Amino acid sequence: MIPVRKNPQHGKDGCMLDHLSIQCADVRASAAFYDAVLATLGGSRVMDFGEVIGFGTAGKPEFWIGGQTTGEGFRESHIAFAAPDRTAVRAFFEAATGIGAQVLHEPRVWPEYHTSYYGAFVRDPDGNNVEAVCHAPE
Repeated sequence: MIPVRKNPQHGKDGCMLDHLSIQCADVRASAAFYDAVLATLGGSRVMDFGEVIGFGTAGKPEFWIGGQTTGEGFRESHIAFAAPDRTAVRAFFEAATGIGAQVLHEPRVWPEYHTSYYGAFVRDPDGNNVEAVCHAPE
């Protein structure tokens, strides 16, 4: 068995991921989408290098988008962003659908995940399944 080491400098907020990056067919269209929907969850552009943009909170870029530079075709990704409450999930959904995002699932409780799982799912401009989720009870 491999011992599990806890590093006090990493994962202080309980998150396993440090950051995530996806490739986009049209960076401008994707940036406009993520500007709108992440603002409803307290996120914004933290770094902007034109063709590579980092979004996050508190000055830390956690989610990056950039142009497609590798591979051919498209492989759908599922990206779930944390929402502080159910109102933020609904605001995310309204922002996304307000700019024409395809609806996958309207905001609702998903008891098959757990009793307080509240999420909404839409497609981003590249066809990825993007979700806002709150785990707190109402």
